[in-house]
Amino acid sequence: MQKNVGDKDRLIRLILGAGTFPLLFILNGPARWIGLASIPLLFTAQTRKCGAYALVGKSTCEIKK
Repeated sequence: MQKNVGDKDRLIRLILGAGTFPLLFILNGPARWIGLASIPLLFTAQTRKCGAYALVGKSTCEIKK
């Protein structure tokens, strides 16, 4: 799979992932599982490959000339 996550998209994923990950350890009850959403965000930001983008044929990578 080719890289399909651009710089701006990657930064947003990192910020959201880093912000929601601590919820796994801070909150009690069912709301704590919102922190699980951070795992795919952090993974796709690190690898710059998003499976959902690949399925729909989308890419936020900048076109290099």
